[in-house]
Amino acid sequence: MHLSTLADRLIIQTTSLLSLLVIVSCGPSLPPSDPDNGGLTLPGGFEAVVVADSIGRARHMAVRDNGDIYVKLRTELPEGENIAMRDTDGDGKADIIEHWGSYDSVSNYGTAMRIYKDYLYLSTAGQVFRHKLPKGKLVPEDAGELIVFDDYKNADFGYEHNAKPITFDDDGHLYVPFGAPGDVCQVENRKPGSPGQFPCPQLEWHGGVWQFDANKPNQLQRDGKLYATGIRSIVGMDWNHQENELYALQHGRDNFTRNWPDQYTAWQSALLPSEEFFRVEEGMNGGWPYFYYDQLQGKKLVNPEYLEVADQLGDPMDYEQPLIGFPGHFAPNDLLFYEGDQFPERYRHGAFIAFHGSTIRAPYPQGGYFVAFVPFANGRPSGPWEVFADGFGGVDTIVNTSDAHYRPMGLAMGPDGSLYITESEKGKIWRVMYKGERKDFGPANLAEMEKHKQLPHIKDPDEVLDNLDHGRARAGEKLYVTYCGVCHVADGKGDGTRYPPLNNSEYVNGDPHWLINLLLKGREGQITVNGQAFEGVMPPFDYLENEQIAQILTYIRQSFGNESPSIQSVEVERIRRRNKRMEAKEEAGEDI
Repeated sequence: MHLSTLADRLIIQTTSLLSLLVIVSCGPSLPPSDPDNGGLTLPGGFEAVVVADSIGRARHMAVRDNGDIYVKLRTELPEGENIAMRDTDGDGKADIIEHWGSYDSVSNYGTAMRIYKDYLYLSTAGQVFRHKLPKGKLVPEDAGELIVFDDYKNADFGYEHNAKPITFDDDGHLYVPFGAPGDVCQVENRKPGSPGQFPCPQLEWHGGVWQFDANKPNQLQRDGKLYATGIRSIVGMDWNHQENELYALQHGRDNFTRNWPDQYTAWQSALLPSEEFFRVEEGMNGGWPYFYYDQLQGKKLVNPEYLEVADQLGDPMDYEQPLIGFPGHFAPNDLLFYEGDQFPERYRHGAFIAFHGSTIRAPYPQGGYFVAFVPFANGRPSGPWEVFADGFGGVDTIVNTSDAHYRPMGLAMGPDGSLYITESEKGKIWRVMYKGERKDFGPANLAEMEKHKQLPHIKDPDEVLDNLDHGRARAGEKLYVTYCGVCHVADGKGDGTRYPPLNNSEYVNGDPHWLINLLLKGREGQITVNGQAFEGVMPPFDYLENEQIAQILTYIRQSFGNESPSIQSVEVERIRRRNKRMEAKEEAGEDI
């Protein structure tokens, strides 16, 4: 009896051990990492593999429970404006990459790609669609169902900030932001010295987040509910399921020093205003366009456009205060609350943020271009923000936006807890994995990343030592940096998205009279340069003197590889007089 019992115990123990080994062996295994982590620097214990190298200008993405990856492209291509990818052999690399989907988009501003229930939701500049996820297949087979339509091109106040990120709560609601149609609701958009409109009429349909039924087709903005207001522009937002609350990051206003040179230095304009990280409760008001957050002083201040009505705006503390005020122009373009269990426990419920990187910090180094992490507890940050993934820029000092090799754009979590990152320049995608001992993760793993906070593209620049403009004396170049460089950047290559390049441009090197008129009158609407469409608004510069306009245009036409003749102030004066004569005739009802 004793021997039989002992034998039975041995059998049971052996069977249990074999079962455990089977369970372990059948568990998900991580693919091998790239030797250089795909060019990224990560905390100790983290590694990365490049899933795809160059799929096109990627925006947001979603990862299905079987590991399939779906990516929204910024622009519509003949072969499709979405990407579907599958790894068939488990090495972490996409073996199948397919283009799909066409939506008759009227803009190159596609953004969202998210999975909700059994559907894949995505957005163009003016539409939110959903596709049924096919069983056993990679690419959706249906034409797509229109959920929300925004006729933004016919909006009363024009249009800017048309990106439409999306997220979902646990009660069947879809959240869509409608960005501001301008910078700060000025009487004349982006014109130096132009006051703000008070009260701002744009807030009725812009500068906020609307809530919709996630399952109802063909909704217009008026069918939704205004959930939160006073938020200028959102590209990164996520529903925190742990807290059952919406969170979002605001892109702050532009052009302090260009619009108000007597009140703000170039250094202040490079750092301010803050990119505000909000907990977005229903009914909240973030304060745009009346206020901005100054992270250097730790408080909200009145925008200069509204100083004359400051006594009517109320207490700044009555408006929503940010959880964190990140440095200006970092461009937070995606937000993800991590709910996986692959990473060390400190990352669970925390926030990952993709900082796309600035375009308007000249004459200081551009800032951002990394992925940050914010630890969370009880719905609020529980520690300072950290640099989680860096190296996207390829260089430490990013003088021009075009200097950056990559710009981090989208974030998603895979079914095994891996973090996926997209970038918008070439379409590279990384999969970040933790391969260390979770219980041993500590401060030593973070030490190297803490040093990255002192790199030129992340730290606050020194007002004197980090000014890249020292030694530049040419009048046209100085004027260009002040009035044009914030959009077309210092090397004249534009920001690649809203503002076109000036090098080898048919407009720059073409008819000088057309070019003079462009500066005098400004431009709204789409313009195609070198085959690419751009929609950034260019304000009129008719307030500049004739000689200043001539100097700017001469500098542009003889820089950036251009070799066109100079423009004289008398030519500007001639065009200005002609325009006045035409305006007078138009007012008098005469034929022009």
